[in-house]
Amino acid sequence: MNKLYDSFLTYIRCELNESAHTVASYSYDLRQWEEFTAEAFGPSFDPTQVVVNDIRQWVAYLSTQGRSARTIRRKVQTLRALYHYLMKRGKIDNNPAQDLSTAKLHKTLPRVIRPEDIKKLLDSPFDKADFIETRNRLIILMLYSTGMRASELTGLLDVNVDTNSCELKVLGKRNKERMIPFGNELCNMISLYRTLRPAASGPQFFVEPGGVAITYPHLNNIVKGELTGRVRASKNTAHALRHSFATDMLNAGAEITAVQQLMGHASLAATQIYTHLSYRELQHNYQLAHPRAQKKG
Repeated sequence: MNKLYDSFLTYIRCELNESAHTVASYSYDLRQWEEFTAEAFGPSFDPTQVVVNDIRQWVAYLSTQGRSARTIRRKVQTLRALYHYLMKRGKIDNNPAQDLSTAKLHKTLPRVIRPEDIKKLLDSPFDKADFIETRNRLIILMLYSTGMRASELTGLLDVNVDTNSCELKVLGKRNKERMIPFGNELCNMISLYRTLRPAASGPQFFVEPGGVAITYPHLNNIVKGELTGRVRASKNTAHALRHSFATDMLNAGAEITAVQQLMGHASLAATQIYTHLSYRELQHNYQLAHPRAQKKG
């Protein structure tokens, strides 16, 4: 990869403290950009000589490959961040990606799992003497009880899970730490898991039978395996449990600012989408319950 790209990735990792997931995403986009420019303009293409039409050509190429508007938008944002960095370093005079417009995204509501389905799943029996069954059930309970991201869960350290005070510390986006309280059910499950957790485990809280930390892809497979066929949801993912946490908290009367802090949202706007979900549920209940809601005019 071009040295300028490597320098940019080092910058966002070490100076901006972006997560490993974000850095990997930027790296993936830049490799694709580099492959495109090498093919379209030759292997000696100079990234500092890019003009907006070069980027437009890439956008057009991505469209012909069937890439979604969301994916293309993200890749353009990667270039925008790259050339903003190069401007700050005095390598270029203007950002060729700054004013490039991309297709507007349709706002979609998060996919959630209905509370009754989660309750049925979490109340179902499992082998409390089996390490894997206990760990997998705890993963579902922790994701739903805390609203943490999948990456935060895989990075969770054992020393940061305190059953005495019933709180845990996670490392969120841009390496920002936050404390999340939890209830007695999760506390008891954590204690059970720790009795089965291999003695030679590493520092991560969630581990494999051999003691090594579970990976992000394996976590997603665990969640999908636990949810598939047991809940009615269009997406059986860790993120669906995070969405469900926020929605159920707001439906139960939690303050939106409290949910924002628990989820680690930098902006309240990111949390406000869940109020739309809550209102949609309110509308649904009204239509079902009010004697005149469905009266024909």
